[in-house]
Amino acid sequence: MSEQLSSRQLQEAAKEFGTPLYVYHAEKIKEQYGKLTSAFNGSKVVFFYACKALTNINVLKYVHSLGANIDCSSINEVKLALHAGFPPQRILYTSNGIGFEEIAEAKELGVNINIDSLSNLEKFGKAYRHTYPVGIRLRPNILAGGNLKISTGHDKSKFGIPVEQLDRILAIVKEYHIAITDLHIHTGSDIKDADVFVKGIDVLFDIIPHFPELKSVDLGGGFKVPYRQGDEEIDINVLAQKVKEAFDNHPQAKNLEIWFEPGKFLVSACGYLITQVNVIKETKATTFASVNSGFNHLIRPMFYDAYHRIQNISNPDGAEKTYSIVGNICETDTFAWDRTMNEIREGDYLVFYNAGAYGFEMSSNFNSRFKPAEVLIKEGKAHLIRKRDVMDDLLRNVVEI
Repeated sequence: MSEQLSSRQLQEAAKEFGTPLYVYHAEKIKEQYGKLTSAFNGSKVVFFYACKALTNINVLKYVHSLGANIDCSSINEVKLALHAGFPPQRILYTSNGIGFEEIAEAKELGVNINIDSLSNLEKFGKAYRHTYPVGIRLRPNILAGGNLKISTGHDKSKFGIPVEQLDRILAIVKEYHIAITDLHIHTGSDIKDADVFVKGIDVLFDIIPHFPELKSVDLGGGFKVPYRQGDEEIDINVLAQKVKEAFDNHPQAKNLEIWFEPGKFLVSACGYLITQVNVIKETKATTFASVNSGFNHLIRPMFYDAYHRIQNISNPDGAEKTYSIVGNICETDTFAWDRTMNEIREGDYLVFYNAGAYGFEMSSNFNSRFKPAEVLIKEGKAHLIRKRDVMDDLLRNVVEI
């Protein structure tokens, strides 16, 4: 049975902690992780939670308790992972266009590292030669994902070393005798078709023989999750079957570990953004319902044209009407145009679903507005895991002269 918080639980949280409010449901994260471990049971598969989706330390600790590893996109995420209790060997740091000093710091912390540029690969070789194993992030030149802004493997993407530069990679590896133990690709986010991962595997299979010390192949993440009613999640069982068949049939790959980096898949559906309606504004073009939030709290609709299901939990039996849901900041911050839902009244609670991934994580203090509080509901009990901003937070790092 799918884990979902009820309207009653969400309203109780809103009344106790105020709005806007991010609420996360721990058992939904557990359910999503269970889908992965069940589908790949018996395979040499390791899951690293891509924590850039949601880094609240309490969420990281909970993910750690489930047995997952963790994937980090910055040295500070690495430090958060260590603080949450992940041992270095269960932390993966995949660099992207960063200064070498960050890679050097990750090496000193003892974590797994993927390097995504020839420049940093050569610097790594000069500094450490064969003393520290490392991975390489490749760009497979595969276009995939729900939006170009979240497609990371195509031939114009900044991510990874292009596969056509393999000769240059091999020259650097040979010159400095670098121990390459992982090959990594990530094609994008919101991927529904398991065959996209099979294409990536095919690219890697041509490259594997060049790296005799290889221990793992990292296929990234980007698993599709449903946002709209009727959307289908990626079929994890089909993916598991196709990945297993591909590796079992390749003599040089069948003994390698297979790594995945699910982020949104684990935490998207666990999250809810609860807002309250400030103003109903009737115009000839549309009826606006303006809530006490904006893209300063949830940027995905404006940034990615992302769809979030929105529900009026204060008036579930009201007559259906059409609204445009907008925010309260001084900028165009439309969450939804012409959305049909139960009649909205000023003061009603509107809930945005699938708000766990890249919601609070991408929030800001634009218009000098406060970031919302965060709450984790675990075993039926609501825990405050981040306080709402106050005025002192806006002044905390300001130096007055």
